[in-house]
Amino acid sequence: MNLKIIFRVLGFLLFVEGIAMGIALLVALIYGESDISAFLISGGINLVIGGLIVAATSKAKKDIGKREGFIIVSMVWIVFSFFGSLPYVISGSIPGFTDAFFETMSGFTTTGSSILNDIEALPHGILFWRSITQWLGGMGIIVLSLAILPVFGIGGMQLFMAEVPGPTPDKISPRIKQTAKTLWVIYLTFTVAETLLLWVGGMTFFDSICHSFTTMATGGFSTKQASIAHWPSPFIQYVIIVFMFLAGTNFTLSYFAIKGKFSVAFKDEEFKYYTFFTLGFTALIFIGLLISTEFGVEKAFRDSLFQVITIITTTGYATADYLTWPPVLTMLIFLLFFFGGSAGSTGGGIKIMRIVVLLKNGYYELKRLVHPNAVIPVRFNKHSVDAKIVTNVLAFFIIYFVIFAISTVIFTLIEPDMESSMGAVATCLGNIGPGLGTVGPAENFYHIKPVGKWFLSFLMLLGRLELFTVLVLFSPSFWKG
Repeated sequence: MNLKIIFRVLGFLLFVEGIAMGIALLVALIYGESDISAFLISGGINLVIGGLIVAATSKAKKDIGKREGFIIVSMVWIVFSFFGSLPYVISGSIPGFTDAFFETMSGFTTTGSSILNDIEALPHGILFWRSITQWLGGMGIIVLSLAILPVFGIGGMQLFMAEVPGPTPDKISPRIKQTAKTLWVIYLTFTVAETLLLWVGGMTFFDSICHSFTTMATGGFSTKQASIAHWPSPFIQYVIIVFMFLAGTNFTLSYFAIKGKFSVAFKDEEFKYYTFFTLGFTALIFIGLLISTEFGVEKAFRDSLFQVITIITTTGYATADYLTWPPVLTMLIFLLFFFGGSAGSTGGGIKIMRIVVLLKNGYYELKRLVHPNAVIPVRFNKHSVDAKIVTNVLAFFIIYFVIFAISTVIFTLIEPDMESSMGAVATCLGNIGPGLGTVGPAENFYHIKPVGKWFLSFLMLLGRLELFTVLVLFSPSFWKG
């Protein structure tokens, strides 16, 4: 195993994190608040340690194999979260390292679960740092590195495959470097567009930037304790709805749409199901709210649509507390915890593509029972799906729900309330943010015991890298020559 190249890549990525801290430092300087020294020290530590690692591995062979790729992708989230916790701890914004690490891992994995009880009291630099951790994590730190590392002669295809382990990771361009750059251009364009619209809609420019970062990352960190409910403006909420939906869409389709090839998006089967599930759940909850509450039609529709999209895309913003809704509507929201956005999006969760393949395979299995001699392959976008992919999807579902069940049982030893335990495990494994019970949208994770926060942090990592990338590291065969 090429250990030197692993450390060298991590060294370069620490530089990226140091630069991000430098941007947060500029924000701190603009507002002249108490977090300036925290970013000076934290950024300096990142740059110095990153520089020493790069210098010490200057003669590393430039080959990254599959094993090195898996290790780098898994380790980078841990390393980034460790060093990314420093601004919180040094500034005193989050004094305890466990809480700081939880908040940072939640940021980089775009989970959005928080331990903060008074967000508005934090300095602007710290608030900006929370937001930018999600923005970087949204498209993927590794995807960012694909556009940078080739400059140093380091190939990146293995990293891309490990970072995007969905059933069929798309490449916009045959060259992985160009793919990464194109993805980031689209990502940045959407971020700028949302920032301007939110600013026009009445948010401050600072709040607009931070919420655009966390919307496009489907992360859900807000600069306000009440999340998006702080702004009752329908315009602001509809703007965020649109961009959450875009962030949960395969970015390859966004690329074709920007190029004027809208037919590619509209013909895409996953996009059709993504839209169908979104509208279907919205309609059910909308009708339920009209029947059971005194909401007006527009308010009921907006709350329904917002809550459905924020959960299905795993963003995790809140404009309403769905735990106060009738139980059947809360159960519909909880069901959405196990959906997720499209493959190739910044969303977490199981992903719509896997759900569609699973449903189709179940349907075709019934047809095979009726016609045992017929060859009936699973088809997706008018193409036959390789049997290995179907097997992979089935394995993913089984492992996902086994992990969910076992983790829930384990977490009840930490948080005896079963509803809260199920909600905490589901939301962290799916990178969603709010859960059920004592970790619902009106609450947070502050009261969870330290061991519980470390356990949930691991689930965030596991969910962000879609299980296999992390689980393979626990296989003895992985470490054999």
